Amino acid sequence: MAQCAGGSRKNATANTQEGRFFHGYYGNYCYLPLYIFAGDFLLCAKLRTSDKDGAAGSVEEAQRIVARIRKRWPNVRLVLRADSGFARDELMTWCEANRVDYVLGLAKNDRLVAMIAPQLEDVRREAERTGQAARSFWELRYRTLDSWSCERRVVAKAEHLGDKSNPRFVVTSFSPLEHQARSLYEDLYCARGDMENRIKEQQLYLFADRTSAYTLINLLRHFGLRGTELERAQSGTIRTKLFKVGALVRVSVRRVVLSLSAASPVHELFGRIAAALQMNLAPAA
Repeated sequence: MAQCAGGSRKNATANTQEGRFFHGYYGNYCYLPLYIFAGDFLLCAKLRTSDKDGAAGSVEEAQRIVARIRKRWPNVRLVLRADSGFARDELMTWCEANRVDYVLGLAKNDRLVAMIAPQLEDVRREAERTGQAARSFWELRYRTLDSWSCERRVVAKAEHLGDKSNPRFVVTSFSPLEHQARSLYEDLYCARGDMENRIKEQQLYLFADRTSAYTLINLLRHFGLRGTELERAQSGTIRTKLFKVGALVRVSVRRVVLSLSAASPVHELFGRIAAALQMNLAPAA
């Protein structure tokens, strides 16, 4: 499952750095990087100027990544998941032509909301009757007036929260036989929210300076922290609890030695990590 996302990246140099523009959504001068993850593995981090469309460059990056994956695993099934900024005909058409399934958020509009008006009224009455949120899921066939090249399957969520309706929409290549409406939205699409944690790690905890920093920390999670209390910790927690420690460092020709105090709270953990890394990364005999 590959996941695309955009995000803002601010910089201390205000609006003076080349290529930075004011972005109305973020309310600041920034860049608009493109991230693609497979789970927590970073596949792409492309720096874009913020005057670009949210999906700019996504087709080219998908082509590159899919080609490399299929070269290694030719029969693997690929799914692209992203928010509504990526529901562009060019990207969906490319996926359809290249055996890549997709589940993309779809921005609501008057036509879509009108298509589920009876369902929205039903959940409003249900919410008023029970005093709790109410929702239902529906199948639609939808095509934009001029930007889509064909009609596509859309799953609609008719929901009423408190005193307001909350309609949501997802466009997908999956058939109802593969994923029914509720499971497609709640189980498949909503899991995309965890991707926001990956972006937070890269941009907030690692300051979006080097993607190699995220890659190294993620590999440490998989190979060094497995079975420890930090196995699923985010980068900020790992930096605070594992990297920001006092130690005596000795560097020689052949090795780097870290001497920790016997009273250090991570003393035992460091030993377990070193042993795990030796076991997982040792060259094969």
